[in-house]
Amino acid sequence: MSRIVSTEGPGKIRNQHRRTIAEALRRLSQKPRLDEEAKDLAAVIVVCLHRIADTIEQTTEAWEKRDYYLKADRFREEWRWVEPMADRLSAVIYEERWSELPDVLVQLMPHFSDVKITKLTRKPSLWKGAYKKLLEGE
Repeated sequence: MSRIVSTEGPGKIRNQHRRTIAEALRRLSQKPRLDEEAKDLAAVIVVCLHRIADTIEQTTEAWEKRDYYLKADRFREEWRWVEPMADRLSAVIYEERWSELPDVLVQLMPHFSDVKITKLTRKPSLWKGAYKKLLEGE
């Protein structure tokens, strides 16, 4: 009997969010100035980082149920940067410290350097209005 592999598991969701963040970082790096779209892109990065953090817990909980504690701890350690970066970027957005945005983005980029983007596949409708929704708590 072969092993059943879920194609909609936390790993796939995590990779989708990583791709979205990588594309948002690419678009933001090409912006000459801060505009509404840049704010929306920053907000969608925050949302994706929080969703990535959720998948980390899902993955490690599944491993801990099987007594793979060491593997779960290593995985948590590998992804430990996600929540602090989400919090830092959130602070930039909520406190409107937009001058700090480039520094935060530069710190994020190495975590997504392995995501190869030959073609931008995410549509602007994905992040349109994300800034407003984030501020409203949706």
